[in-house]
Amino acid sequence: MFAFSSHLQPEEFFYQDSGVAWRLSSLFLQIIPFEKSNLTFCCIGTDRSTGDALGPLVGTWLSEYPSFPYEVIGTLQQPLHALNLQQNIESFQARTVKPYVIAIDACLGKVDKIGHIVIEKGPLFPGKAVKKTLPSIGDLSIKGIVNIGGFQEYTVLQNTRLQLPYDMGKILSRGILLAWQRYQMKLIRNSNDDSNHQNAWQ
Repeated sequence: MFAFSSHLQPEEFFYQDSGVAWRLSSLFLQIIPFEKSNLTFCCIGTDRSTGDALGPLVGTWLSEYPSFPYEVIGTLQQPLHALNLQQNIESFQARTVKPYVIAIDACLGKVDKIGHIVIEKGPLFPGKAVKKTLPSIGDLSIKGIVNIGGFQEYTVLQNTRLQLPYDMGKILSRGILLAWQRYQMKLIRNSNDDSNHQNAWQ
């Protein structure tokens, strides 16, 4: 659970809007570097709190998708949370090639923003919304507003209906997977165009 970074102007999408998965994929296609083999999705949260289950749900769906080639950390079976976040960040820093990290987490916000997915460049700050001091993480952050913030945050998280994080997670994972599939199709089209161009000159 985190509070917003003011690093850059965020992009917002309401999870029930028509065509939102496609519009998410169009943005992800522009800002997620799918060409990087070291791309890593860090899906933060825990299924011990219904409101904080968004990240592990997304991580589970991404990791279970056939042939999805990127590293996914944080699932329902092996969550990424306050107790192991620092360990994972240190592991990233020790690698010869540091990963490009997409950080995904649930958050609290204003009542009229519940159900919104917020994407912005720069890290997110896990635990800040519930007064925890945890290291920042991510080159790109994706946040899902699951309930109202500002009062008794732990209780609010525990009493958030699972349906909302579940539905938002479905849309978010669908948008990511669709963007990756569109990226693959773009590579194929570019390859075919190059082949046709070469054949025309033979």
